[in-house]
Amino acid sequence: MFIVSACLVGISCRYDAKSDSDPVFLEWIKKEGFIPVCPEQLGGLPTPRVPASIIDGDGFDVLAKKSKVINQEGNEVTSQFLRGACESLRLAKMMGIKRAVLKEKSPSCGVNLTYCNDQLIKGRGVFTALLINEGIEVTAKY
Repeated sequence: MFIVSACLVGISCRYDAKSDSDPVFLEWIKKEGFIPVCPEQLGGLPTPRVPASIIDGDGFDVLAKKSKVINQEGNEVTSQFLRGACESLRLAKMMGIKRAVLKEKSPSCGVNLTYCNDQLIKGRGVFTALLINEGIEVTAKY
């Protein structure tokens, strides 16, 4: 069983209220079993929402309180990103989940790429960094 970014299974929870699913991925993940999560929604952010970016770092830096998450209107949303990551992790632990398949290019779920200072960089999102710190295997959906 996996934790999966909810937008990857057809739930319209991305910042722009869209999803990012495809039939082949959905058939594969159904066979494995999955729990869809959207850390940004679980953190209290609305859908749609203003796009956000990590400032001067990646998700590990946010967890270490060395960086913040700011939306494009200039509002800090760090606490919502952290709360959502922690709630999503709590679900994973409750269900004994050891693997996650997450959405690339997200400040929450980015596995190899995330947004820093509104630029796409190599780095981890906040939720991904938390899962890695907890020993949960994380891969990106390609």
